[in-house]
Amino acid sequence: MPVTGLFDLTGARALISGSSRGIGLAIATRMAEAGARVTISSRKSDACQAAADAINQAHGDGLAIPIPADISVRADLENLVETANSAWGGIDLLICNAASNPHYGPLAGITDEQFRKVFENNVLSTHWLISLVAPGMRARRDGAITIISSIGGLTGSAAIGAYNISKAADMQLARNLAVEFGKDNVRVNCIAPGLVRTAFSRALWTNPDVLGGYEAKTPLGRIGEADEIAGTAIFLSARAGSFVTGQTIVVDGGVTIAGVTGA
Repeated sequence: MPVTGLFDLTGARALISGSSRGIGLAIATRMAEAGARVTISSRKSDACQAAADAINQAHGDGLAIPIPADISVRADLENLVETANSAWGGIDLLICNAASNPHYGPLAGITDEQFRKVFENNVLSTHWLISLVAPGMRARRDGAITIISSIGGLTGSAAIGAYNISKAADMQLARNLAVEFGKDNVRVNCIAPGLVRTAFSRALWTNPDVLGGYEAKTPLGRIGEADEIAGTAIFLSARAGSFVTGQTIVVDGGVTIAGVTGA
């Protein structure tokens, strides 16, 4: 179904990190459906190619290109942005979705190496990627950046504390950059999903106790699907969201307002 009006992305050039599967792939797919040209990126070249092929087959040849990159390596991100700029002539929309969580358990048990990895992959790499893309947006005086955070950044957790701290930092990064970039008509926002059925969160939703407790306390009575996050990303990227910046939009089925504080 063609998308028109406030949610039309025809001609927009989007780069989505961590987009070979899960939430990132859902966002890339729906953006292509809305008319955007999308850059697919994750660590594995074959996974990027498969995702791009699927989008091109479904929505039109040439709408998606694969550019693998390891978010923890600045040189990879530099190549990602340079290659995407060469292919499309610029980047209008940036979705920072790639993240990692190498530690599941109390903070008392996390190693320094694991803590550094969480912050380098979830905060520093996001800062790098935005720093590489934003100058072009600011020069054109147009652009939208969306960071995929988590409701974990709003709550405490005995199981994913380091991840939650990093996601709270993402929210503040968006607020700061919204202030810095606003004068150049570049918007920066966060999406804070609740528990979504993806490979990344498998340790949570495959645990019957965690899943059952979450569903019981969520007003909508279920966990989310990746496609449901994609809709919010399109809103923030399209004309529909043109007066929204510095915000964190919670997409969690109501679990946060119901008082659930995490796993």
